Amino acid sequence: MKFARDTWLIFQRQIQLLLRNPVWVFVGVFQPVMYLLLFAPLLKPALNAPTQAAAYKIFVPGLLVLLAIFGGLFQGFGLIAELRAGVIERSRVTPISRLALLLGRSLRDVVSLMVQAVIITLLALIFDLRVFIGDLLLAYLMLALIALMTSAVSYGVALKVKSEDALAPLMNTVAQPVLLLSGILLPLTFAPGWLQGIANWNPFSWAVDGTRALFAGDLGSDKVWQGLSITAVLAALGVYWAARQFARSVR
Repeated sequence: MKFARDTWLIFQRQIQLLLRNPVWVFVGVFQPVMYLLLFAPLLKPALNAPTQAAAYKIFVPGLLVLLAIFGGLFQGFGLIAELRAGVIERSRVTPISRLALLLGRSLRDVVSLMVQAVIITLLALIFDLRVFIGDLLLAYLMLALIALMTSAVSYGVALKVKSEDALAPLMNTVAQPVLLLSGILLPLTFAPGWLQGIANWNPFSWAVDGTRALFAGDLGSDKVWQGLSITAVLAALGVYWAARQFARSVR
């Protein structure tokens, strides 16, 4: 009970800070919306899709995974600001759970992502995207697990490096190959065999494939359950590792 209460207190505080400056939610949505409006219309001829709606069923799931990955990986910058302001230092004298310090922040990031994902999905409906609500909710669960994992890892790395100058290039170095090797913007179906082989070792490619299968209404696809299983395991490992970093930094 104490752990749940501690997590809720941290989550409430982080949500209040977010609501005081909600512009960051819309800043996070701006780039995906630009992709949706300016890049997606080019996909029908590029993918030989029968309709524009079919092209959006390929593109929108990848765009949502992109939002979850990048939205989570760069959350550590806020934690570094808190370190500099002494917020984390003052947490040393409180009896609050160290895991709750992490989960409260990461759950805030998950909620922020869900708001952005709903906005993107609603906009995509204007372009004739159609998806069953049950499949959509399961896809959102996959996105939430990705956001939980990436934000937790970002916080853990931030506690390690303690500098924006070190965190920015490190996160960019990780994010770029993840983006290119997961088929987020375009499927890797027509990629050379060696590139597909490398992509198979990228866990986010499994998440992208699973999310696309859900948007296509293929709930029974192995890709769905493989993607969910992999993201759930990675989320648990990411939270465990980041929680250890919080325990070492706040004690």
